[in-house]
Amino acid sequence: MLTLNSDRLRQDCAQHPQAQAKKVYDQLLRQNPGTHALAEANVFLQCQLQELASHPCDLPTDPAMLPAWIANNAARVSAEYRRYLEARKTGAKRRYFRNKSHALYVLKGIAPTKMVDGAWLYGVLKHWDQSRYDSLINIYLEELGEGIPDKNHVVLYKKLLASHGCDQWRQLDASHFVQGALQLALGRKSERYLPEVIGYNLGYEQLPLHLLITAYELNELGIDPYYFTLHVTVDNAGSGHAIQALEALWEALPSAADQKEFYRRVRNGYKLSLAGKGTQAIIDQFNLRQELLDMLQQKAAFGAYLHSDYCRIAGKTINEWLAEPEQLSDFLDTLENKGWVKRHEDPVTSRFWGLLEGEGAQMFGVFNSYERQLIYDWISGDWAGLERKNTLSFRARQQLLGQLRPATKNAARHQHHAGRSVFREHGSSDSQRAEEMHDFNRDLRLLEVQLASLPEHKARMAHLYRLMSPAFHHTAAGLMATRIFSRLWRDR
Repeated sequence: MLTLNSDRLRQDCAQHPQAQAKKVYDQLLRQNPGTHALAEANVFLQCQLQELASHPCDLPTDPAMLPAWIANNAARVSAEYRRYLEARKTGAKRRYFRNKSHALYVLKGIAPTKMVDGAWLYGVLKHWDQSRYDSLINIYLEELGEGIPDKNHVVLYKKLLASHGCDQWRQLDASHFVQGALQLALGRKSERYLPEVIGYNLGYEQLPLHLLITAYELNELGIDPYYFTLHVTVDNAGSGHAIQALEALWEALPSAADQKEFYRRVRNGYKLSLAGKGTQAIIDQFNLRQELLDMLQQKAAFGAYLHSDYCRIAGKTINEWLAEPEQLSDFLDTLENKGWVKRHEDPVTSRFWGLLEGEGAQMFGVFNSYERQLIYDWISGDWAGLERKNTLSFRARQQLLGQLRPATKNAARHQHHAGRSVFREHGSSDSQRAEEMHDFNRDLRLLEVQLASLPEHKARMAHLYRLMSPAFHHTAAGLMATRIFSRLWRDR
């Protein structure tokens, strides 16, 4: 039993504010976190549990009521989403995203959580030979896409961010890292916190309304919604992760004598799934002008003295405008007042936008796609609402270009090819093997050699387990390890 009210714990939590989340996150998102990092993770978990102890919990007090709770949640979300769609069809505005830069801001804001998707279940892989962990292990493997790159959740989200210039998410403040730190901590300390892991999993795998609306509005704004639509399918309450999470509880629930305490901790773990800054809070905090100013301030640190002095705006050179961060707001106003920017019109009519895009753009490449989107949406302002009517959705654009997402690849085929040579006899020459070990597939060749050298099945599974950590599973070797682990586990 965990003791959450000791004087020592209160002292630890007083010295361990929420700002520690980013530190915990960074320490645990390593292949081999040290003893100190794991101790920090334990303190972080206990502090979060203590902080949430008095918070309300909508999870039923009786586990026998959970099937009805899941069904009711699914029905409620379905009904609310249907009302949302009906409202949109009759002319209602988007509920979440005012423009594309708003949507990208949110995608970046939730990145610390999405980039460790499924991490809370990592520790259960060690129990691959115990059937009571089967549902939890299956969920983790599916979060990893069974090792198939275009199904691995972290790979997908990483590609989504990169395609829109949103890679700089590690600069976010600590409040964005709470959920990710919790997931990593639970994954690394699951031996001690198994009931909390099960409760967290039960809460996190329920299909939320915001996932459906996000997917709809991203597509409308021309952003690939696949990461989110994939979660809509895998989290369904019929056969997906939502119901598998319940099965995981049934598999782990102890005898009647210990059930009450176990389920109390399950409910505490469920509360953890609601901690930190949620998607709605990130949506609500977006301020286009402030985000634009923050971006320009970061750029000014590098570009303040790189402009020539022949161009002056309101008597100042660009270098002079950029030299003082507090002038940037006035700089934006001056660009508008002096006619460099025509607000609330198509940005192509603005002289400043012509410096960024188009034939002969003198500042081409200075801003990445996210930064240009901020500028574009600031200039277009109210005009963006008129533009939306003529904007192709992501799916419509893909159809027009003949680039529809290919059908789901055959997982069995991938798994077969991944494991076909793992236990083969390596008959190639030493020089040939040396050459192979230095090509781009070095990690994969090395994995094959290592697995072939391990005589026992348990040793092989343990080696694969280490490569399937949240820090590594989305790499080439990690994906291959996942494919092999999945095949061996399902064939056991």
